[in-house]
Amino acid sequence: MRLVQVFVPEAVRGDALRVLESEDLDYVRTDENSNEDNGELVTFPIPTQAVDHVLTSLREVGIEDDFIVVSSIETARTPRIEKLEERYVNGREEDDSIAREEIRTRALNMMPGRVTYYAMTVLSALVATAGLLLDSPAIVVGSMVIAPQVSAALTSTVGLVLDDRTMVRDGLSSLAIGLGVAILSAFAFAWVVRFSGAVPSTIDITAIAQVQNRISPGLLAIVVGVCAGAAGAFGLATAIPVSLVGVMIAVALLPAAAAVGIGLAWGHATVTLGAFVLVAVNAASILLAGLAVFLYLGYRPEGWTRGRLRENVSRDRVGTLVIVLALGTVAVTGAGIVLGQHVAFENDVHDEVRTVLSEDEYARLELVEVRTEFNDGGVVSDETSVTVVVQRPVDQPYPSLAETLKTALEDQTDREITVAVEFVDGATTADDAVGPSQ
Repeated sequence: MRLVQVFVPEAVRGDALRVLESEDLDYVRTDENSNEDNGELVTFPIPTQAVDHVLTSLREVGIEDDFIVVSSIETARTPRIEKLEERYVNGREEDDSIAREEIRTRALNMMPGRVTYYAMTVLSALVATAGLLLDSPAIVVGSMVIAPQVSAALTSTVGLVLDDRTMVRDGLSSLAIGLGVAILSAFAFAWVVRFSGAVPSTIDITAIAQVQNRISPGLLAIVVGVCAGAAGAFGLATAIPVSLVGVMIAVALLPAAAAVGIGLAWGHATVTLGAFVLVAVNAASILLAGLAVFLYLGYRPEGWTRGRLRENVSRDRVGTLVIVLALGTVAVTGAGIVLGQHVAFENDVHDEVRTVLSEDEYARLELVEVRTEFNDGGVVSDETSVTVVVQRPVDQPYPSLAETLKTALEDQTDREITVAVEFVDGATTADDAVGPSQ
């Protein structure tokens, strides 16, 4: 529920009051001439969903934005308020979105001060780095809760859809610099952890499950970014708590940024590249998805006239939007191609490993897991590592398995591959121990 206060000049008083009457609004009129402008301050309660519609109707009859205040209230009891609620809250014009002016204010209010924003970014990056190295999902989730990137992402998308270049500039710069700060913080912390002896310096970071999930992104990573951006837009435009969707946006950005820093600290180029691709594709997906949702909900720049495309399209109005759309599309497309190549490589590796293990001499082995290093298409290295984990009968050696897999995988993928085989000893039944009958 909202309480709206509008200054109505004397010249358009009749038209404005007829608009309010046609909308079945109950209002209070107060004489106002503090600035020697004869008119009235008209106050009326209204369902949140109807604010944008009523303000648009008032502007059409000559009401300017000189003095319009929209505030939140818990409830209102007026003669016709129930009729309005039936119409806008439960009836044919039900709509959860808020007014254009209100969404702009909410987006601006989300942005903390610079010191707070970057301090929280550093803290969340440190927690995420610790969580990744400890392989602790709980700690990684904790880092997402305190990450402030939701404010920058949503401010930039609101600025794009409302054609507010200041909001676009502030949002995009805060998002880009914030992710850079997160990566540098993660790198510094991971470097200290590595060389202080807190963890063995020779630890294989690609074997850590939480790190592995961020350095071998698949096409589903794009889905995560798209859903995060869409959820953020719906949360800002409706009554959904933005703090909840903020966690979703942090899921898509922060752990991957921390993984970039870890890769840099360990000097692992493919880890760094894989995680950076994930950061880039998710950031672009969040912006594009958020923009699409705001447009779907009907938010447009000031002065936008529905159904008149030629009048609405101008260099000043759509210039920033076109540039950001082009950059975002290039980022998503380029990263999508890289991710698609990696997914195809992973599928080939999995299929070929299963083919090799289906041979008679490996019939007693059971495939447990296949871990594939991020395939960068030769950008950093022409060699890719594959780790195959299999369960075997106790004390049964398979000395030639690694070489057999290496040959088969290189023939299948036309790439130089380093293969490591990890055996997990498993119990066998009596029949298995005896072996097949002759």
